[in-house]
Amino acid sequence: MKTVAYLGPPSTYSHQVTLSKFPEDQYEHIPCIQIADIFASVESGRADFGVVPFENSTNGSVVQTLDLFCDRESLFSSIKVRGEAYLDVHHCLLGHPREGGISRDTVSRIYSHPQAFGQCEKFLTKHLKGVERVEVSSTSKAASLANEDASTVAIASSIAVSVHRNLEILAENIEERPDNTTRFLVISKEAVGPSPIQGSDKTFMTFTVHHEQPGALCDMLMVFKEFGMNLTSISSRPSLDVAWNYIFLVEFEGHQDAKHVQKALQKMKKYCRSMRVFGSYERGLKQ
Repeated sequence: MKTVAYLGPPSTYSHQVTLSKFPEDQYEHIPCIQIADIFASVESGRADFGVVPFENSTNGSVVQTLDLFCDRESLFSSIKVRGEAYLDVHHCLLGHPREGGISRDTVSRIYSHPQAFGQCEKFLTKHLKGVERVEVSSTSKAASLANEDASTVAIASSIAVSVHRNLEILAENIEERPDNTTRFLVISKEAVGPSPIQGSDKTFMTFTVHHEQPGALCDMLMVFKEFGMNLTSISSRPSLDVAWNYIFLVEFEGHQDAKHVQKALQKMKKYCRSMRVFGSYERGLKQ
């Protein structure tokens, strides 16, 4: 049976999207403590696939995932992107039953994942301003901690109350927007093989440019326009190689094996210090 690594423990949003894309009767699920553990599990062959959070419609990119794709120390040279999946995310405030409502007087600290905090800022400012926020590895970990301490609360999925007997839902749908959605990428090793051209494909890549050359980034981006390759995502992270030098992470419409994409990638080499294509995959369905 093939294996899939995800950000655990069970009941996280990553677990939910993993269940939808990789049914338990067909795949063994491996919960991981950190996103880096998912990359390491796939690279080592312990897991055949990995599901990693990539970006959220409210709070933007998941920086930890971006940094792992940058792969500055060449730890994940075999990693490829094989697919994407979307999950509607609705956060709840979970805690022990309490009298007196939710306020600074009744809550000592709040546990959650950094992305969840960013997606619930308005609610926290209105109801729990000034309460200590403690960032943890996942929303499920947050629920576990709140389960053991009656003075604390957690931002997590409603599913967590079925796992942790001391918790109840204190407030529902506390996210900024009702259309709050997280996009996940599916990773695997290169040995899995290329994906066929579907016609609604995306390709994910990273590159660096010669920053001392005026207009280098502009020249690079103009290649996408020249060959009709629409960008669907663009981010940047420090290269940590040269000060003020950045690694750009881009996703565009088109399959890497399509002729026009092949020509574009060839032309891009003129403007890049380095370039890595992580693979092509069929566009996922938004919920």
